[in-house]
Order: sequence, then C-alpha cells, then structure tokens
Amino acid sequence: MPEPLSSAQVRRIATLARLDIADADVEALRADLSAVLGYMDRLKTLDLKDVEPLAHVGRYTNRFRDDEPGQTIDTETAMNLAPKTDPPFFSVPKVIDGSGGGA
Repeated sequence: MPEPLSSAQVRRIATLARLDIADADVEALRADLSAVLGYMDRLKTLDLKDVEPLAHVGRYTNRFRDDEPGQTIDTETAMNLAPKTDPPFFSVPKVIDGSGGGA
C-alpha cells in the first residue's frame, strides 16, 4: 500500500481540481484519497492476461449506427425553459476565473 497522502498533497490535488476545501475537511480527505490510492494499488496486482477488454460493461454493447439528428425544440421554447437568457443565447455562471486557484 502506498504511503498516505500528506495534507499538502491533498491541498495540491484540490487546487488542481479547482476545489475549495475547508481546513477541517483535509484530514478526512487524506484518509479517503489514500484509501482510493490503496485500492488502485491492489488492482495493479490482478492477473488480467486472459480477460477480454470491454468497451462497455453490463448488458450494453457497442452500437454502431448513423448519427442522425432527432426531434428538437424551437429556440423560443428553449429560451422560455432556461433560467436566464440573453436571446438568442443562454446565460450561464462564470466557472473559470483564470486565477488558477480553487473554485
């Protein structure tokens, strides 16, 4: 099992993920992220040489079909359904501030 993450590593991961985490949450996140990394380390030990790769798991299979447009709604209806608009555009909150810091 890899060594547990340090508090500084958890904060760095949060910064890279653009997450703003409270100091009180760092210890719990250290444990959770370290457990995930430990699980990934365990997965590396599995012998998968006879296992066929899957594109999708479960009952679904690859479906190759033409990409045909389906039914659409008109612009006016879409504008009426949106919480905030600046016709003919949808108005969305700014999510990237360019500072490189947390959210």
